[in-house]
Amino acid sequence: MEQEREKERLWYRHYPVEVPHEVEIPDDAVYELLIRAAANYPNHDALDFFGKRTTYAKLYADARRFAAGLQAAGVVKGDRVAIMLPNCPQAVAGYFGALLAGAIVVMTNPLYVERELVHQLRDSGATAILTLDLLYPRLAAARGADPARGPLPGLTRVIVATMQEALPFPKNLLFPLTQRGTKRAPIPYGSLGVIAYARFLAASAEDPKPVATDAARDVALLQYTGGTTGLPKGVMLTHRNLIANALQTSAWCYRMRDGKERFLAALPLFHVFGLTVLMNQAVLRGGLLILLPRFEPTAVLKAIHKNRATLFPGAPTMYIAIMNAAKLHKYDLSSIEACVSGAAALPLDVQQQFEAITGGKLTEGYGMTESSPVTHANPLWGKRKTGSIGVPLPNTEARLVDPETGEDQPSGAVGELLVRGPQVMLGYWNNPEATAAALQDGWLHTGDLAVMDEEGYFAIVGRQKDVIIAGGFNIYPREIEEVLHEHPAIREAAVIGVQDPYRGESVKAFVVTVQGASVTAEELNRWCRERLASFKVPHQYEFRTSLPMSMIGKVLHRKLYEEEAAKSGPQPGEETSERPPD
Repeated sequence: MEQEREKERLWYRHYPVEVPHEVEIPDDAVYELLIRAAANYPNHDALDFFGKRTTYAKLYADARRFAAGLQAAGVVKGDRVAIMLPNCPQAVAGYFGALLAGAIVVMTNPLYVERELVHQLRDSGATAILTLDLLYPRLAAARGADPARGPLPGLTRVIVATMQEALPFPKNLLFPLTQRGTKRAPIPYGSLGVIAYARFLAASAEDPKPVATDAARDVALLQYTGGTTGLPKGVMLTHRNLIANALQTSAWCYRMRDGKERFLAALPLFHVFGLTVLMNQAVLRGGLLILLPRFEPTAVLKAIHKNRATLFPGAPTMYIAIMNAAKLHKYDLSSIEACVSGAAALPLDVQQQFEAITGGKLTEGYGMTESSPVTHANPLWGKRKTGSIGVPLPNTEARLVDPETGEDQPSGAVGELLVRGPQVMLGYWNNPEATAAALQDGWLHTGDLAVMDEEGYFAIVGRQKDVIIAGGFNIYPREIEEVLHEHPAIREAAVIGVQDPYRGESVKAFVVTVQGASVTAEELNRWCRERLASFKVPHQYEFRTSLPMSMIGKVLHRKLYEEEAAKSGPQPGEETSERPPD
């Protein structure tokens, strides 16, 4: 049977000789990556934040103190600890520290507005959160005026970090000047369970109490993702899932050198793509993680030029923005050796231009939050196929099945993509029905339609899920539609993704108003911005007297896609469009 499966895995023929078909996955906890790095490279720089360096010894010490502080605050194994931070040193120390304490990390998007925060923190049951002083007002609103009686009574500990404490001299002294004119209510340190991050570490023991970890069964990360219902679901990723995907992607980038690589972290670490291919992989390799709190082309160019970054995973929008940067020619990007593009299709001309300028390799891959996330990639230093997502990574199986019958599809035929491997999630948090639908006999049903050619390379040709992928973010139409439906002037609403030359896709809303009511696009924009993260807010609004409906009254989103295609060209599902890691 295994020999038959080997024959079916056509993609093995195109593995570089340096990449094994299988990599050994140890039964390690994720925090052991940091323990080993600190032992092997104690004086190597682990983090760079605008010029301030943190060694592996210091990072491990901070993580231990954070873990001990959580335990002293009552956090026990299995408790959920949220981290709501941009890319900064405290995010890395907090992540590994929470895991050392035995907690489950809940990565939370700093762009989330109050209603989104309430859902995620209440659904996860988070008891503590590490956040930024600039974000505290939003969190306070989510907790309510009386945290003990508000929507999040279980969130009893709020640890507040600052950008100023993470910056080097003299930037740390100048930072307050950049905040002048910004009015905020004072943070109630010492009450409501709120404590400053620096004080939290200083008051903690140097070492946490040891916690036994079952790597295969213990959840390390609750990563929230949406779905056709519009309500984000918590994806349960175990320690083994995350270790496996770090090792799989590391094997794919086989030219990496332990203790020498410099990873540019422009991707957010609160997204599973950045968490795996940057944070976990950098620590696995004992490399330097160059942290940027947000993507800005000039800042990225400066960081590559100054720090001689060697690996730069990103989204197509990042590479497009860099190629179009006004002062691109002023910066030396020749240190870049490898980049894996995810979250949307990578234009061929951008790939070619970027490789010509850097001399490195830029290739694309595919994955989902549910698979930690990477399952497929084009070889970096091997045969690549434009328009494909490449081949499955080591230890990963993939097959295509008829969505209706479940029968396997031959090469060249369209089918739903199913994947299986050690990186596939344990399931959805407190959602056995969704888990049973997504995981069947160990196979993850991706909901994406794909084809496999005669050489084992896969290409995505459509999506069963109505997911919009804009600028590297997954956006779920139902969530936006629900916000629009809440407006008193809206009777019906439908949301789709339309092609955008920069973001890949952007959000367009079709609305039908209540008879006699009146509302403008500007008013709807304000309404949505108060209730949704900025990247989810529609870029276009079209007012209609009716929406295309099925016989049972269901809005036909495909009709809207077809109408948009008639106006401006093909839309998702009507031509091959890759969907790399979410």
